[in-house]
Amino acid sequence: MNRKRWTALAIAAALFVISVLVQAVGVLLSDKAGGWSESWLALMESPFSEEVIAEGDPLKKIAVLEVNGVIQDAGEAESFLSSSQYNHQTFLQMIKQAKEDQNVKAIILHINSPGGGVAESAEIYDQLMKLKKKTNKPIYVSMGAMAASGGYYIAAAGDKIFASPETITGSIGVIMQSVNYEGLAKKYGVELVTIKSGPYKDIMNPARKMTEAEREILQQLINDSYDAFVDVVAKGRKLPEDTVRKLADGRIYDGRQAKALRLVDEFGYLDDAIAALKKEHHLTGAQVVKYVNDAPWSSLFEMVSNRMKPDSEAAGLIRLLSRPSSPRLMYLYAE
Repeated sequence: MNRKRWTALAIAAALFVISVLVQAVGVLLSDKAGGWSESWLALMESPFSEEVIAEGDPLKKIAVLEVNGVIQDAGEAESFLSSSQYNHQTFLQMIKQAKEDQNVKAIILHINSPGGGVAESAEIYDQLMKLKKKTNKPIYVSMGAMAASGGYYIAAAGDKIFASPETITGSIGVIMQSVNYEGLAKKYGVELVTIKSGPYKDIMNPARKMTEAEREILQQLINDSYDAFVDVVAKGRKLPEDTVRKLADGRIYDGRQAKALRLVDEFGYLDDAIAALKKEHHLTGAQVVKYVNDAPWSSLFEMVSNRMKPDSEAAGLIRLLSRPSSPRLMYLYAE
């Protein structure tokens, strides 16, 4: 192998070793292990902090919650490998903090995401709706370069949505993908042996063709999740269901189209959303804070990943390691 290939493999191996060590430390910090302080335990649980981005009255705060990257929760390995991007459990803690902090009077949801898991997107939406119901705190949404599929699903919880004319949004729908390598396996004499308890236990087995009965089962799952998505958009945007279904054929829209279709309310960026929230909810002089993920490994991993070329083998290996291994229902704009 050439030098680049060896380098990529070395980086991947190092990341694997570190991830094993992280999990080992987690075991040592568990209640069964004992002997470790609460401060160390808190440090390893991906805490977050408040960063002041606009000075003002700390007793009257606007909290900015950022959704950056693919919305998914694949356990400890994913949390470590994508710590500089989206961390689902940490984001749920941020919502809880914004709900319980009496000084937080309003929330800005800043989204830059192609979407993600069906379950994760629904969980965020449900928690945001519970926050609004319990506290009456307004939620404004600021879309970044992209807020598509699951990114739009969670945006539907907002009272007002801002997007730039160039924002990519929409992609309202559900997708499930897998790779079928049956032909390739036969060509090279590879046979996957499966022992199963029922006819559908290995549904979406990549080594064989899908049956029509299996396709119908999965299509029903897709349809159910799609109906849930349509319902969320119809309620959030106060649009008739049949109107939403016409829009929700999976296509993407830019900000101009989305505004014309009433999927977003105003053109603007984060600063515009903050200014409107202050003006419309009597929050002039409020302090604006951003919740920042302070995962202990995020700075190291971000430094390493940023130094890699996006198309390098090492970067490809990291994406592979952080990707869920099984086909999943996704509210995801798949380019």
